Amino acid sequence: MTPDDVAAAAAAQTNTTWILVSSALVLLMTPGLAFFYGGLNRAKSVVNMMMMSFSAIGLISILWLFYGFSAAFGDDQALGDTPGFIGNVSQYLGTKHEELAAAEFIGLPLYVFMAFQMMFAVITVALISGAISDRVKFIGWLIFSAAWFTLAYVPIAHMVWGGGLIGASPEDGGLGVKDFAGGTAVHINAGAAAIALAIVAGKRAGWPSGSFKPHNVPFVALGAGLLWFGWFGFNAGSEGGVDGVTALAFLNTQVATAAALLGWIIVEWIKNGKPTLVGASSGAVAGLVAITPSCAFLSPLWSVVLGLVAGAGCALAVGLKYLLKFDDSLDVFGVHFVGGWIGTLWIGLFALPETSEVGESLIEGGGVTMLGHQAAGAAIASVWSFVVALVIGFILKSVGLFRAKPEHEDGGLDAHQHGESAYDTFTPPVTTGSGAHAAPSVPAGV
Repeated sequence: MTPDDVAAAAAAQTNTTWILVSSALVLLMTPGLAFFYGGLNRAKSVVNMMMMSFSAIGLISILWLFYGFSAAFGDDQALGDTPGFIGNVSQYLGTKHEELAAAEFIGLPLYVFMAFQMMFAVITVALISGAISDRVKFIGWLIFSAAWFTLAYVPIAHMVWGGGLIGASPEDGGLGVKDFAGGTAVHINAGAAAIALAIVAGKRAGWPSGSFKPHNVPFVALGAGLLWFGWFGFNAGSEGGVDGVTALAFLNTQVATAAALLGWIIVEWIKNGKPTLVGASSGAVAGLVAITPSCAFLSPLWSVVLGLVAGAGCALAVGLKYLLKFDDSLDVFGVHFVGGWIGTLWIGLFALPETSEVGESLIEGGGVTMLGHQAAGAAIASVWSFVVALVIGFILKSVGLFRAKPEHEDGGLDAHQHGESAYDTFTPPVTTGSGAHAAPSVPAGV
């Protein structure tokens, strides 16, 4: 082997190692989400809340192997001259193990990239569960997860990352939307579904009156910390290797998240007179969401500003559910949908000029085309996911597989749905109502 061959082989091994580590980091985010959501939930249904995240790991991993990856990243099934919304389902079918084991994808072993993207699919589905805590049958959640993954996540992932309509370059007939690590495909996608399911499920008994506080604040902080740690694999790993872009994405992830934490607690301090640990944890998650699509396209300075805007904006957005009268239990809309939109549009406003094939961003280059394309891509994902989730939810509700019975909701889903409780000393209360927030006017958590 020549010195160049040796260097290339070493670089390939380094890139493969980094993506394997990143895959493990992204997987860790889903148990982190379970702690985060579990802490925000009521004690009598915390097992059910955490089971929604853990069940997504089991269910979606298998579906991704057998058809999800192929449908998302297989060759685009174009609609004439226009990029399509699905890939070749049979191209990487999970039964073709022998021929796929030696294959490569974007310079990585195919199985490495498949595993990395598997973790994205898992957490996207799990994110939705926070909108419907305390009141949905577990079997209904499993059926919804499989159906929504198939009809919404996979097509949108293909349209954004697999050569489909949203992400394909304008020369190929697409919108050329930039989404480095999942602002559109993950957060807007999950947030739109969460709104739909919250509408279908209806309000929890007693909502919004009463006290709606997290039952375990340390769980919330632990979950946020695990999410923050794992998110470096989520964002920096999305480069597919180790280079300067990886370093930029890593740095931007940290400073945007730090700034968002400050932005959220500043809003709390002004509105309520005191900053909270739940608020700091929620602000960090809001910053992670917002920087996800844009981490490789911004300067660190604009990333800090993005974090401040996202932290403050999401802290205010979580109160919209009280005005609009939909019970999004743990504020998936206020953090993931709103944060995803902020981060996606931020690219069109502040992206570095050399990062786009569509045109220059408004502030950095004086163009508006890129901003328009970013908005169009986010809108397509929003409408697609919302409609799919709404239809699936209404079907499940119509056949009695969605909303839990009032007596089961009142006594706690842990005992009825799972036959266990999180705390041995816990006795289900007779009062109704649940949630993450102390009062409608206080943006206290995600």
